Amino acid sequence: MQSNSEQDLTKNTIHATKPAERCEKPTYTLAIAIEFLGTHYYGWQRQKEVLGVQEALETAISKVANETVEVVAAGRTDASVHASNMIAHFVTHAYRPAHNWLRGVNSLLPDDIALRWIQPMPDGFHARFDAIARRYRYITLNQAHRPAILNHQVTHIYDPLDLAAMQTAAANIVGTHDFSSYRAAACQSNQPVRHVSHAHLFAHGPFIVFDIQADGFLHHMVRNLMGTLHAIGKHELQPSDFLTILAKKDRTIAPPTASGDGLYFINAYYPEPYQKLLPAAPLTPIWLNLPD
Repeated sequence: MQSNSEQDLTKNTIHATKPAERCEKPTYTLAIAIEFLGTHYYGWQRQKEVLGVQEALETAISKVANETVEVVAAGRTDASVHASNMIAHFVTHAYRPAHNWLRGVNSLLPDDIALRWIQPMPDGFHARFDAIARRYRYITLNQAHRPAILNHQVTHIYDPLDLAAMQTAAANIVGTHDFSSYRAAACQSNQPVRHVSHAHLFAHGPFIVFDIQADGFLHHMVRNLMGTLHAIGKHELQPSDFLTILAKKDRTIAPPTASGDGLYFINAYYPEPYQKLLPAAPLTPIWLNLPD
């Protein structure tokens, strides 16, 4: 027998039928997974004078819903940063079968943004505030010649990188730290302490993949960490310099921010009652063909 809480969390399913008409029109909370190339966008967030991914999504979803809809994502990405599995949600009065939402919204989106799935969720689900962890992958192409097909989808570095030195430094990222040295000057977070649960760095053919998961990220945190790892790989810094920079809590002594081209938001994670309702999907940039 299900508990009351389990019944509450499973009352909205993808096969739900249209409810009977009531005096007060019901609302539906819908989770979505989005993939996008961030090259032509000024980040996730809606902005007044430039186009963000959020605005493009809200425009398309609002047309299908026939009402104004706000989309809330698990995280915010910078200009030129990509996503292969950004989790978000919206609340609407409009009832549509799942396949109608998916096909309708995708038909209205630009070619570089697409919904991967849509899932009804319990009332109160919040893609940002309920997330307990977020995960990124940063892809560096380390070869002598520049890419054409993957232009702006990876960060290209000509110089040979010392993978072992980078891995030694990356191992020190795991744990709870004050990341003041690796946050943007414009970061608006109230505090700089974050817990990193894993920070794997490995080679995959000519690619160097940095896979990092934490309870949250500061503005430019992953790109700033990657900038230091690149400097270590080029022997501009030693692996031990990572901890020295971290301890100083001073952004001005760390290397420059790495390009946004190679960064992908790949997933957000939620407490088990919510997580089990969300469809599983490959996390990587699909062309890289990495295990999850």
